[in-house]
Amino acid sequence: MRIKAINAYWLRCPIPAGRQWRSDYGHLTHFDMTLVEVIDEGGMMGYGEAKAAVGATGACASIVTCIEQELAPQLVGQEASNITAIWDMVYNGSRYHYARDRGRVFPILGNRGTTMSALSGIDTALWDLKGKRLGVPVVELLGGACRDSMKCYASGGWADVTALGDQLKSYVDYGYGGVKMRVGVMDDTVRHTVARTEAARAALGPDIDIMVDAHGTFSVTEARRYARLTEDLDLYWFEEPVTSDNKAGTAEIRRSTTTPIAAGESEFTRFDFRDLITAGAVDVLQPDCAIVGGITEARRVAALAETYQLELAPHCWGSAFSFMAGVHLAFSSSSAHYIEHSLGGNPLLYELVKEAPVVKDGRILSPERPGLGVEVDEEFIRKFRV
Repeated sequence: MRIKAINAYWLRCPIPAGRQWRSDYGHLTHFDMTLVEVIDEGGMMGYGEAKAAVGATGACASIVTCIEQELAPQLVGQEASNITAIWDMVYNGSRYHYARDRGRVFPILGNRGTTMSALSGIDTALWDLKGKRLGVPVVELLGGACRDSMKCYASGGWADVTALGDQLKSYVDYGYGGVKMRVGVMDDTVRHTVARTEAARAALGPDIDIMVDAHGTFSVTEARRYARLTEDLDLYWFEEPVTSDNKAGTAEIRRSTTTPIAAGESEFTRFDFRDLITAGAVDVLQPDCAIVGGITEARRVAALAETYQLELAPHCWGSAFSFMAGVHLAFSSSSAHYIEHSLGGNPLLYELVKEAPVVKDGRILSPERPGLGVEVDEEFIRKFRV
């Protein structure tokens, strides 16, 4: 079946007052996403997500324009099942025929940023569409699941030092064996961040995995100091200690500590991840399917994790569609051990789709439904479309 139409919708929905949070991104009151819809000539639809920002909020107008006015005209009429060829066509632009014939990339100038996010949404939607048409989950198209279920870690942890222990314990009460808390510039000082981390370990005991995420806000010196002062807390990983623009700094931090370093949620394409690996900067790779280049490119990143014996932990902070894209990716790779599960208020994860992804006792089962396994609630789109 050929592609008949590609549509994009900027959705913005409020977060209920009792579920909002505050971090270095400010006080989060709403969630944004770009929902991408690919329709084939038979009328079947596939869906994906394209991100304007790594966090919860971001203006999506430019991505909608890129998809509907730049990419869709190139792709309508193409065979929808030729996902790799479509990816290469967008990435290489008018020189695609050279890339195809010579076996190397001839990328367009927009091979990072908005265009890659837009391609991410289209690519994921094509995988969803192909799985639906064949009647199999995407993970089957990626080679099948490596396990029957996977553990999830509860992603949240914004409370201050007096309330953080109770907040994280509430996650553990739902059966999670791992939790992630936010650290960094939001704490004002490294000493305050250390105190919050110590409070988390004291509250949870030695058997719960604790991940910490600085959102790239420490300086190299601050990150090294924090890592040294928390070395005895046995953190599972230290995520994005410094800006993704400073891969050499991330490598310096990794050399200074035995705490594993995680990064990659804001990286575009396998080439950015190659640079992280060759710099010696990471132990855990975190591609986001709504940013990196879709499921196609995320699977190439997974191959790098498998090749270099690193852990794969897809960034799953977003809508049900980017979450499930990360789930299918994780189940397809022997290098993945944990799946991120948002514990912040996120209507895009729970209300955008007719049946939200199910995490029970801190675990999620291998997907069995065709495509990504979730279907949009069209009334939600009508209500929250910008």
